[in-house]
Amino acid sequence: MKLTIGAWRRVSVVFAVAAAGAAPAGAQGKQVTAKEVVTAIKEHIGIPWMEKTVDTFKAGDPDTPVTGIAVTMMATFDVLERAAARGDNLIITHEPTFFNHTDDRPEGMDESDPVWTEKREFIAKHKLVIWRLHDHWHRRKPDGIQAGMTHALGWEKFQNPENQNLYTLPETTLGNLASEVARKLGSPAVRVVGDPEMKVTKVALNPGYTGFVRETHELEMDGVEVLLVGETREWETVEYAADAVSQGKRKALIVIGHVASEQAGMEECMRWMKTFLPGIRIEMVPTKQPFWTVK
Repeated sequence: MKLTIGAWRRVSVVFAVAAAGAAPAGAQGKQVTAKEVVTAIKEHIGIPWMEKTVDTFKAGDPDTPVTGIAVTMMATFDVLERAAARGDNLIITHEPTFFNHTDDRPEGMDESDPVWTEKREFIAKHKLVIWRLHDHWHRRKPDGIQAGMTHALGWEKFQNPENQNLYTLPETTLGNLASEVARKLGSPAVRVVGDPEMKVTKVALNPGYTGFVRETHELEMDGVEVLLVGETREWETVEYAADAVSQGKRKALIVIGHVASEQAGMEECMRWMKTFLPGIRIEMVPTKQPFWTVK
């Protein structure tokens, strides 16, 4: 379904008036649905929409009229509770809702699992609609997550124009870099492999989880001294980085945490959506950090 600019203006008026507590004559039934919001996103994303993708509806009725949009990095139960309390019934999440990449039945989990069951029941009770925006937000030029994270770190002027993952920073130490990243991204559980006193300038940033092959290929580059990742396997990239350090190579790894490494990328998504969905309440409902550290 394709909405014209005029149609979007008309539905925007309905939202604006509804927010003011009144409805114009004949406005009933004209609220934008979740399906229409997704159609608008597809029209503005700037790349062809893939047939095979995880960017699909995960729960709820796509024809539900939208009362507010909650953009989030991960649709945790806590996020769903806060979104519902605010009156947001369309949740746009970057990561899965039901504990696996495709949001199918979690592997090895019984249908009656109490945590999975309560989450599904909460969604149904509050008539929430959940849609995922992952593949296309990453494939967009520039990558929406990378752009948001670069902005949050204040690294725009240090970014390599030919490779958006690479940055040349003013010289600092590995320890100071890790502290800066933890502070700017609000991540209390940053972990580091490498000499904290090592002087560094050349950095690669891989938000989320990109896997052993890409991570080690970047670490082995002459133009990379430090690789920052959201999360990675300790018996793969962490071991590789530790071995490089033991061999005297000027390499280091900073593990930010998956949520903190992509959260600002979904704040960027929220800002972007506001440019073509006027009149609809769109807000960021941040995913809380799941970890705390032992003092």
